[in-house]
Amino acid sequence: MKEKFEQLKNKLNIELKETQNAQTLEDLRIKYLGKKGQITDLLKGMKDLTVEEKKNFGKLINELKTQAVESISKRSEELKQLEIQREIDTMPEFDLSIESKQNFGSYHPITLVQRECERIFTTMGFNVEDYPEVVTDYECFEAVNVPKNHPARDMQDTYYLENGELLKSQTSAAQNAILKKYSKQLIEDSMPIKAIFPGRCFRNEATDASHENTFFQMEGVMVDKDISISNLIYFMKTMLSEVFMRDIKVRLRPGFFPFVEPGFELDINCLICGGDGCPSCNHSGWLELCPCGMIHPEVLKEGGIDPEKYTGFAFGLGLTRLAMMKYRIKDIRDLNSGSLKALSQFTEDK
Repeated sequence: MKEKFEQLKNKLNIELKETQNAQTLEDLRIKYLGKKGQITDLLKGMKDLTVEEKKNFGKLINELKTQAVESISKRSEELKQLEIQREIDTMPEFDLSIESKQNFGSYHPITLVQRECERIFTTMGFNVEDYPEVVTDYECFEAVNVPKNHPARDMQDTYYLENGELLKSQTSAAQNAILKKYSKQLIEDSMPIKAIFPGRCFRNEATDASHENTFFQMEGVMVDKDISISNLIYFMKTMLSEVFMRDIKVRLRPGFFPFVEPGFELDINCLICGGDGCPSCNHSGWLELCPCGMIHPEVLKEGGIDPEKYTGFAFGLGLTRLAMMKYRIKDIRDLNSGSLKALSQFTEDK
């Protein structure tokens, strides 16, 4: 009986070596291990055996099946590697030194502006942080002094998910986590908190030349002793002059935001119309670029920072609108259009 098992095993090994593709291997697997396969067929002979003989016979069959499965699996991997090698061997040769005539892509205008802002703020000692696009109600609202049923929530028609979470409507959703992350270095090491966190935001808004339901912001915070609004103005003007390579006319006007007190709107003189008024700036000559202000004491407290000892500023720089001004893009909807014809004219090959 043992000889019969050995003959069957040797026959299988010979046929395995002769298989050259996956289909032949599958046929072989069915031939030996299928319901009517040769190894399965051996079980028919067990009915005439004694209990002790059945025990030994069953052990031999299990060993043979295990070996067959392992051998077929091994051959399957070998055939995959052979197929890969065949593809490599048949690949056409090409000369890497030949200059390509194809047009390669370039970075999106918003990506270029974001990286430029990150570079500028990094040179001024700010850390660059990242944060998820899906957040909790606490992160987006409650942690930044916007409790449930607060009227300020009506300003942002938010996309809620079935699990109660939401697509963040503002980069301020990361503010609480950033304050908690760096509070120890502020309190124990007397090192100021200086961080920016760019990200994509979502609001269910009616779209026009200056509004989109998906846009990019860059939140920034600085917390230390004796921080004032003059520090905010300095950093923002420095950033804008670096981005545009010239002095930019800005204005600061009062604005209400629950997470800052006092709050301001930092507007930039429209660079598309030069301040004369156009659809991009709603014919006002100014474009709202950066809601900002001094961080509200309740927000500092929620982040584990004593507002009696520390003050700070926060801003939400509109990267989408900044890209519009830098590249003179008249309609904000062009940035999300996916049209290469529309976008390529504003970018440089990288």
